Amino acid sequence: MTQIGTSTIRTYALDTNVLIHDPNAVFKFEEHQVLIPMVVLEELDKLKVGSSSVAADARQAVRTIDALVGSASPEEVIAGVPLIRPDGSEQGNITILMASKSDTGSLSPTSNDNLIINDLMFLKQRAVEREVVLVTKDINMRLKARGSGLLADDYHNDQLISDLESLSTGYHHIEGSFWEQLEKVEPQSVSGNKYHVVAKETLQKILPRQAYVNQFIFDDKEFVCRIYKEDGENYAIELLNTGLLMRQKAWGMSPRDIYQAMAMYLLFDPEIDLVAINGAAGSGKTILALACALEQTMETKDYKRILATRSTRGLDEDIGFLPGTEAEKMQPWLGAFTDNLEALHSEDFDPGSSEDYVGSKVPLQFKSLNFVRGRSFQQTFLIVDEAQNLTPHQVKTLVTRAGEGTKVVCLGNLAQIDTPYLGATSSGLTYLSERFKGFSHGGAITLQSVARSRLAAFAESHL
Repeated sequence: MTQIGTSTIRTYALDTNVLIHDPNAVFKFEEHQVLIPMVVLEELDKLKVGSSSVAADARQAVRTIDALVGSASPEEVIAGVPLIRPDGSEQGNITILMASKSDTGSLSPTSNDNLIINDLMFLKQRAVEREVVLVTKDINMRLKARGSGLLADDYHNDQLISDLESLSTGYHHIEGSFWEQLEKVEPQSVSGNKYHVVAKETLQKILPRQAYVNQFIFDDKEFVCRIYKEDGENYAIELLNTGLLMRQKAWGMSPRDIYQAMAMYLLFDPEIDLVAINGAAGSGKTILALACALEQTMETKDYKRILATRSTRGLDEDIGFLPGTEAEKMQPWLGAFTDNLEALHSEDFDPGSSEDYVGSKVPLQFKSLNFVRGRSFQQTFLIVDEAQNLTPHQVKTLVTRAGEGTKVVCLGNLAQIDTPYLGATSSGLTYLSERFKGFSHGGAITLQSVARSRLAAFAESHL
C-alpha cells in the first residue's frame, strides 16, 4: 500500500459489526482513510442473505462500498479510492485490505476477529509511520487488539451523549415554588388557548439543564407546565396542574404518579407524532401505551388500528421456524401486550378472553420488525416495545415508515439491553430521544417509579 504523507491522517479499519450498526459508517471519518479488511467483506457476504434487519443492513453496506470502489482499478483500490460523499464532496479515501499470508501474527488464526487483528498488525509493521486504528463495537475484540499492541476504539459517531446522566428525561423539577423564582411572566392566547410567555434566559436560570419544546416543568407546590413553543428568545408554556394530569383516564386506567401522567399527556396529544418512553421494568410503559392506544382507537376513533412490534434478539432468525401465521409466530415475544390486555379487562371479562374481545372490536395487529421495513402505515398507533435493542439506523428505518396521521411510541429500558454490540449511550432509543429534542411534534419521558407491585419495586431497587 502507498504511504499516507502526514502522521495526522489515520487509517481506520472497520469491523463488520460497525457496518451492520451503521451501513454509512464509511462516510463518518472525515479526512482519514477508511480500510475494509477482506475478512469483513466475507462476513458481510454471509450475512446479506435473508429478510432480517441484519441482512438488509449488510446488503446496504456492501452496496455503499461497491458504489465507492466498484469502478476503480485494482491499483487504485490498493492506493486508496477518494471518498465521494452523498453531497458530492470529496474527503478522505477508502481501501480494501487483502488477507495477510504471513504467519507472524500474534493471535492464533482460529477466528475472524483474530484474522483481522493479525492483518492489521502486519499492515502496521509494513508502514510504521501509519497510525492504524481498529474500530469495532465488540469489547472483547478491542481488548485483544490492544493486548496485541494495536490501537482500538468503539464507533462513537452516533453516540450523542457520553453517559446516561446526560440523557434528557423530558421534564425538569424545581425545588420550592416555580412562580416565586420567576422575574416576569406575560400571559397571552395562542389558538384560543391561554399560555404564558417566559424569556428563555429567565427560565434557564432556574432550570437545572437546557429546556426544549414538549418538556415539562414541575415544582414542589403541585405546579406543572409544558413548554409549548419557543421562538429563539421566549418560551410559551402551557399551564397545567397535578390534579388535572392525575385525573386523566385511558381505557379505565389513571396514572399512578406525575411521571406516568406526563407520559399519558403526550400520548393523548394529537399534535405529538412521536413519543419515546424510557423506564425501569414495571414502571408502566407498555400498559400506558396500550391503554392510550385502545382509548384513541376504540373510543375517540383518532386512529384506525393499533400495530404492535418489538425488537428481540434472535427474532429475525427464529420466527421463521414457528408454526402458524405471522401474528401467531409473534405471540411468544409479545406476551407483554397480551398480559396488559388482560390487566385492562380483568374486571369485565374472564381471564384470557380480553385478547379475543379486543381483536374482535379493533384491528390490533402484531407485526415482526422484519416485515415493518419498506411499508408505510397510515392512521396507525404504532407501539415499538424493547426499543433499547434497536440501533440508531434501525430506529431511523422504523420511524420513517410513519405515514399521515400515525403516532409512533417507542418503549424501552436502557438498563436491559440484550443486543451484544449496543450500550445505553449507543442505543437507538437514546439516539431517538436526543435527536428529537426540540421537535415540536415529538416528546420523550423517563418514568421513575415501579408500578408493577411492592415486590417488584423492592426487587428493582435492592437486587
